[in-house]
Amino acid sequence: MKIKIVGRQMEVPKDFYELADKKLSKYDKFFNDDAIASITLRKRKNLEILEVTITSGGLMFRGEEEDTTFQNALDEVMNSIERQIRKNKTKLGKRLRDGVFPKEIPDEQFDAVEQETPDVPFDSPVRIKEFIFKPMSTDEAILQMNMLGHQFFVFLNEQTEKMNVVYLRKDGRYGLIIPKEI
Repeated sequence: MKIKIVGRQMEVPKDFYELADKKLSKYDKFFNDDAIASITLRKRKNLEILEVTITSGGLMFRGEEEDTTFQNALDEVMNSIERQIRKNKTKLGKRLRDGVFPKEIPDEQFDAVEQETPDVPFDSPVRIKEFIFKPMSTDEAILQMNMLGHQFFVFLNEQTEKMNVVYLRKDGRYGLIIPKEI
């Protein structure tokens, strides 16, 4: 697994590289060699905030934690990502490393690139996400949304070949937004 570590408005502690490599190597059993882990570190007041995003085979696992130290936050994030994997193991099947879970699911769905825009005017977006969309079913989009812990997810519907949005309703059920041509 490749690991990218970025410090936002701070210098990454030298010992953190080794610690992150040691902790993330625990998940090599789940992911193929193409997996990429992006770790973002930042400080806010007395808290240290750590965000980990692991992408592999079109899947994205993400966790973010605040703690007094980056080491404690990393431990919490790793527990969160492992819960995501275990919770969805039957749905993930062979998207992860062969033999980890018995059930099979289709190949990769999308790759994502995320970047922050530096020094932009107040009314401009603070964070811009760019995705390469690959067709997927509504069920797969709901799975991906749940694994990311988001309230909505934009995807390319494999049946209609149009952009759709799935979202989590207040009643706990899911909604689907389908564009209508005028």
